[in-house]
Amino acid sequence: MSIKLGDTAPDFHAESSVGDIRFYNYLGDSWGILFSHPADYTPVCTTELGFTSKLQSEFAQRNTKVIALSVDGVEDHQNWVKDINETQHTDVQFPIIADKEKKVSELYDFIHPNASATATVRSLLIIDPAKKVRLIITYPASTGRNFNEILRVLDSLQLVDRYQVATPVNWENGDDVIVPPTVSTEDAIKKFPKGVTEIKPYLRYTPQPNT
Repeated sequence: MSIKLGDTAPDFHAESSVGDIRFYNYLGDSWGILFSHPADYTPVCTTELGFTSKLQSEFAQRNTKVIALSVDGVEDHQNWVKDINETQHTDVQFPIIADKEKKVSELYDFIHPNASATATVRSLLIIDPAKKVRLIITYPASTGRNFNEILRVLDSLQLVDRYQVATPVNWENGDDVIVPPTVSTEDAIKKFPKGVTEIKPYLRYTPQPNT
């Protein structure tokens, strides 16, 4: 199965480092981040899981739950978490899915045979409260993910949903945003009382509405 943007994220039941997980129940009404790892005890992923753990308060502020996946078993996950906590100086509390039979990996298209016949690729999905897939990023095994970028995209998605705007290149929280082409300039002036700057009829900026 190939997961694409806008698809409904499949539900699943699986064992994890913190017990049995029913994915939809775990997410509830929250946003979700599901990210896969080739295997336990891998150096790049050790740093990623540690950094993700340190961002728990940031994710909580954004009503977002994190869940990881690896094709190893629960015992390996639990022992790996001890290593992560020790080496990255943190306390990993989010679940790591145990996927030894690769059922979830295949459900989410995390196995790319040309990269590895057995290991999952390092993909990350952002899933909204309606269980729709809003972001898919796949990294090579050698390159650590940038979770500051993940937070930036999450902020953008939540802002877009709330105010029906778009965010320009290199946008950071607090920067001006773009008025989408579907909104006329006349309507935009009414909709965005902080003002609208028209560069071209199709390129219009307004201050971020919630700042």
